[in-house]
Amino acid sequence: MNTSPALLASLLMASSLSMAADTGALACKTTEECNAQAARIGAFVPAPAARGNSTSPRDQAESQFYWMNKINKASAVMLVEEKILPPETGRLIARGIAHTIDQAKQPGGKSPADVIQIENIITEHVGPDASVIHAGRSRQDMYATFRAAQLRNQVLDYYDALSSLRDRVVVTASKHVNTIVPAYTNGVQAQPVSYAHYLLAFEASFARDAQRMRELYARLNRSAMGTAVLANSSWPLNRVRMAELLGFDGLIENSYDAGQVFTFDIPIEASGIPASTAIRLGAMLGDIHTQYHQTRPWLLLEEGSTYGSSAMPQKRNPGLVMNAREQASTVVGLAHVVSLRAHNVTPGMRDYKQTPVELALFPQAVRMVTSMNLVMDALGVNAARALAELEDDWTTSMDIAETLQKNHKVPFRVGHSFASALVSHARANSLRPREFPYAKAVELYAAALAKNKLPEAKLPLSEQAMRALLSPAEMVRTRVGIGGPQPAEVERMLRQSQETLRGDKAWVAQARRRLQEADGRLDQAFARLLAN
Repeated sequence: MNTSPALLASLLMASSLSMAADTGALACKTTEECNAQAARIGAFVPAPAARGNSTSPRDQAESQFYWMNKINKASAVMLVEEKILPPETGRLIARGIAHTIDQAKQPGGKSPADVIQIENIITEHVGPDASVIHAGRSRQDMYATFRAAQLRNQVLDYYDALSSLRDRVVVTASKHVNTIVPAYTNGVQAQPVSYAHYLLAFEASFARDAQRMRELYARLNRSAMGTAVLANSSWPLNRVRMAELLGFDGLIENSYDAGQVFTFDIPIEASGIPASTAIRLGAMLGDIHTQYHQTRPWLLLEEGSTYGSSAMPQKRNPGLVMNAREQASTVVGLAHVVSLRAHNVTPGMRDYKQTPVELALFPQAVRMVTSMNLVMDALGVNAARALAELEDDWTTSMDIAETLQKNHKVPFRVGHSFASALVSHARANSLRPREFPYAKAVELYAAALAKNKLPEAKLPLSEQAMRALLSPAEMVRTRVGIGGPQPAEVERMLRQSQETLRGDKAWVAQARRRLQEADGRLDQAFARLLAN
């Protein structure tokens, strides 16, 4: 039902007095002066990158001025729809909001960040009655809503960036299903795999990051509007309607949670995702960079993607790798700052409420991924050199022990002892696997039997069979089981990754479309209010 004229007048007067007491003198003439004035009283003023009069949709999506006006639009629409305000008051407020937005686009126009200064522009144009727009609201719920909207935009930006990296990883993997490379554990060459198998392992982890972001988004895209400071208000606001108009999928129901507790855990959860990605990118980059320690690397950056030394003509410095690693380290560091800012702070303080956006953590994460994309674009794989590195070592020796047990019933520890003796003798005598004399293998097998107190027996592997077991390519080809490096299984995982990536891209496109549709509904509802 409509608020009575007497009550409305009383509320308007109280609201105007409250505003004056809250901000002091508000006669600022420029955006800079307004923000300086707000800063002097400790009101939140965002970083310069999030301010300004830019009409770019992307810049607007990060602008506090834009979002305060957007919230004002939603509030005005809701107040009239719920019959809290009469249509004529709603139309008055709508004219003031429209003026505030329009004047900011003009030379010398103001786009202050603080909500009270924005309301002052409204009331200067249409009169103090318009101050009832603040009915049931506070900086607390408005800023919590704005910050969630900022963070959701940045999460979607990072999601898109990570998808672009995943694209590159999948395309590179598709070219190297049969490229056999060494894989390492404890920093030591362990077993052969295909390079596609290696890359798809990381892609699977990036797919989990996408899943984490979708799950985060479901928790993040919730509205705090209508909770006032932390205990709601006496105004019968329709929180659900405001959430719909502002593109949120639902409410943070508990009004204390909305502005004071939600702002702890959601930013920490959000910042952990790119930090986790950064750690894994660092591992990938470490593998690439390690190759630059070698005189004949099998992973390298194509000529023209490195920079030369100013003094040493032979050097080709992997600047792209170093840049990406630096960016990743910065992301990890910023994520720690988010947690530290929230640590040992009582609820309601401002310290922890804006940290990921204030630190530009997600834009930094996008830069990190962009740098990694440059590495992937320049990455070259020397398949012959990788195979040669494998053939110089004994990464297939476990296959000897397994085959002896599986096909010839030789206890695994006996087979393991035999294979280990092969490796020890080879390394002591600088013998590569393909050079190892079969007669010596027969002798070492007899010694392994004797060591384990087993009867004398002939080595059950022919020379041809032993040579096959020492082949890295043959070992990869003969793997079995789900998720192995054998070509057929890698091809299956590659198709699965491509399908998952298509689905992930469809999700983010839908999320962005829903936000655009909500913007359209808000603009239409506001236009009707303005026209009435």
